[in-house]
Amino acid sequence: MDLGLHGKTAVVTGGSKGIGLAVAKALVKEGVRVGIIARNAEALESARTQLARQGGHVCAAPADLIDPAQAAQAVARIEAELGPIDILVNSAGAARRHDPETLDAAKWRAAMDAKFFTYVHTQDEVLRRLRARGAKGAIVNIIGSGGKTPTATHLAGGSANAALMLATVGSAYHYARYGIRINAINPGATVTERVQEGLAVEARTMGVSVDEARRQGEGRIPLGRYAEPEEIADVAVFLASERASYVIGAVVPMTGGLAPVI
Repeated sequence: MDLGLHGKTAVVTGGSKGIGLAVAKALVKEGVRVGIIARNAEALESARTQLARQGGHVCAAPADLIDPAQAAQAVARIEAELGPIDILVNSAGAARRHDPETLDAAKWRAAMDAKFFTYVHTQDEVLRRLRARGAKGAIVNIIGSGGKTPTATHLAGGSANAALMLATVGSAYHYARYGIRINAINPGATVTERVQEGLAVEARTMGVSVDEARRQGEGRIPLGRYAEPEEIADVAVFLASERASYVIGAVVPMTGGLAPVI
């Protein structure tokens, strides 16, 4: 299926690893010029090298997206090198998991910084540029299912996810009139470093090994396994394409059938 993405320019936050890197690789395969943003410059350069080996036209812009100025500078750098931005896929930032009895004001605030503001700062800058050009575009926010189903060790991060879902759908309603489509994906547990870190916290809370925590987690999923990053990337690329031209304000669950909701 031709997704009609060849020649477009995309920004992928969190593009140095995990789901973000999988999205960047999938976009490169579609002939998209890709700018990746992450905090760790060394990991970012490694990802850029991988993508360049695929034949991609890639720009790497290190930035801490908690800072709106750094987000704006990274987007500006990518646009200067690759051309006007058509697509944004937000996959940066993950709030740390905590035993709920250890939560305090600083940890709640850190969760919002890590997950909510990293997305909003980049989205605001891309939207500003799209509107200045009078251009159409697509934004996909990869959020996480913790915003719909609370987990004891993910209360702060789940709250940030819930806020981000509302901001995504509300923004989608407003910007649709300009031909800018905004959607979201809510992945369940996906095989990434972040999930391994979360499993370690859950294992300590439950008093079991990390392997046992994963076995129990996968056992609750109807498909019987965690998602692979490439599976999330495939849906993100579809939502960014013209094949999803009438999809606006959707929050797509990708949980392997876990916690079915209407």
